[in-house]
Amino acid sequence: MRNKAMMILFMLAFAAPIFAQGSAQPMVGEKGILLPAFAMAIAAGLCGRGQGQAIASAAEGIARNPGAAGKIQTLLLIGLAFIESLALFTFVKVG
Repeated sequence: MRNKAMMILFMLAFAAPIFAQGSAQPMVGEKGILLPAFAMAIAAGLCGRGQGQAIASAAEGIARNPGAAGKIQTLLLIGLAFIESLALFTFVKVG
């Protein structure tokens, strides 16, 4: 529960400058800034959570079977690259 609250507070702290605009309209340009900002915040938060779970599972697997550390590490790095690509795809799609 504490980690979830800290993650929400962290995301809100970085989203605060978006709401501090001087104009009455929250949208800027044709696409606007509000939707891409929320989409990227959600994607980054969920990707971070997924990466944390992947690393925790890999560490647990290595602790249970140290002989398989090389294979687990390889799969971990591939998995982390796929998870990170989801955030990058969101950035490209909405940005």
